[in-house]
Amino acid sequence: MKKTSILLLACYILLAGSLLPLREASAAAATTAGIDSLNIRSGPGLSYRIVATVKKGTALTVLSESGEWVEVKMPGGETGWAANWLLNRNSQSVAVSSSVDNLRIRKGPGTHYGISGYLSKGQAATILEKSEEWTRISSNTGNGWVSSQFLVLSESTGSKQATTTSPSSNVVMKSINADILNVRTSPSTTGSIAGKLTLGTKVEVLQEKNGWTQIAFSGKKGWVSSEFLSSAGTSQQPSGLASGITGTVTATALSVRNHGSLNGKVIATVNKGQKFTIIEEVNNWAKIQVSPGKYGWVAGWYLKKGVAGNNQTGQQVKDSRAVILYDATNIRQKPSLDSKVIERANKGTEYKVKKLSGSWYELELKGGVSGFVAGWIVEVSGTAPQINKEGGDAYLKNKVIILDPGHGGIDNGTTGVRGTYEKSLTLRTANTLYHKLSAKGAKVMMTRDRDTYLSLASRVGAAHYHGADAFISIHYDSNADRTVKGMTTYYYHSYQKKIAEEIQVSTANATKAKDRGARYGDYHVIRENRQAAALIELGYLSNAEEEMAVLTNHFQNAASDGIVNGLARYFKNK
Repeated sequence: MKKTSILLLACYILLAGSLLPLREASAAAATTAGIDSLNIRSGPGLSYRIVATVKKGTALTVLSESGEWVEVKMPGGETGWAANWLLNRNSQSVAVSSSVDNLRIRKGPGTHYGISGYLSKGQAATILEKSEEWTRISSNTGNGWVSSQFLVLSESTGSKQATTTSPSSNVVMKSINADILNVRTSPSTTGSIAGKLTLGTKVEVLQEKNGWTQIAFSGKKGWVSSEFLSSAGTSQQPSGLASGITGTVTATALSVRNHGSLNGKVIATVNKGQKFTIIEEVNNWAKIQVSPGKYGWVAGWYLKKGVAGNNQTGQQVKDSRAVILYDATNIRQKPSLDSKVIERANKGTEYKVKKLSGSWYELELKGGVSGFVAGWIVEVSGTAPQINKEGGDAYLKNKVIILDPGHGGIDNGTTGVRGTYEKSLTLRTANTLYHKLSAKGAKVMMTRDRDTYLSLASRVGAAHYHGADAFISIHYDSNADRTVKGMTTYYYHSYQKKIAEEIQVSTANATKAKDRGARYGDYHVIRENRQAAALIELGYLSNAEEEMAVLTNHFQNAASDGIVNGLARYFKNK
């Protein structure tokens, strides 16, 4: 009887399985959540609001990518954006081959890592992930990291892409006539954002419905407001973002690249003092118009931003939201520090942005009431520009700042779960910070600019010898408890407390990392230092999730921006 029951049960399971709908095939476009409680956001960045949270291992379908962010479709059909470094990507990735003979495969993303194999010219490989100028690949001769500049797309990949770009003769094509236009999953402003298109982009028109047009772009479909489409032959004069934000070059000679990355091909060079309208910004890279009809990307940290003209009062912005950065932030009746306070908001509160009025945002409050907040104390997402307090650079100009990348040479510092050496990461962060501070007029020096050992006494000696206005020692942390994460800034003397507090608050806000506060710490480089000095631990390499996060370009840029802004506030209030 027992055997008969088991047999009947097995038959039932097989029959039921044959009647269930097949799961959506997602071969090369499949991924899973790599951590518990993965946040899915409304757009490609940490400033966008969280629309859902999924558990580790949840199957997701990749729809598109933007920088280090991936647009995904969740099991219930909803869409959103997730950080690439927190996903377990499907190994069926982009096929590439080596453009040179004996391309070294290394154990990590850098020339200081050991060699684990070689690729011969033309040998095929599969991309697993990217980290700035390095790419992790899988091949028949070994897995590891190779220099991205020596990889080319496989012929099969290129031909496949080429076949999707030539429209048939009866296809209706139109051009985007907005600077940045949201593409949505449904014909409504409540539809999820499926992508963003820039001025002049040509798209295929599929159908029109109630003032909305369904289009095809990059192999996908979506809906846009019909008012922002023009006939493909209509010429459009580029005007940059609706914000009218400009950027003045601060570097002596700045490379313009064909995409926003150091891996991008240099297509032009612009010089110090030249001013351009910023068309788009992604991960601290800015898109500019170099000459009529010619566009390119430049490193945003070499641009001094400003507002073009004086006609910004009351300018409308679309699909933008502002997040309050500090507790007890004043929201005023008018865009002025002298205006009446009508509401106070705490850190993390989010509002819809209605208009840009000079350097103030008009917010939509409860009950449809409007209020104004100073642009430099909120973080915005969408098409609205991020406003920085005017004159901030002046507080950094001519300041002597010593950057101290922790460890080096025979002293590796801590080693991360994935094998990251602290000494390499601190140098990378310091280099990024060096360029950003220099661009703002600071006199910046580094205790080391290569992988060499330096005594603690000599690091402190550099601060005393140069009479540093600020000494910043950069580190990454470790803990036996691998769940511990976050950033901490340390001071030893009372005269160091203020600089530590300003840097901690600003950097934690910029990176969205767990804020562990500014604390007393007995470390040689601050204890023996007569100057304003702080030691910042930017994250825990012992935490696998945090190690992946701090390795990204996004974090490195955000952390360096935070330290720069913290120093500016310190010097201003000193």
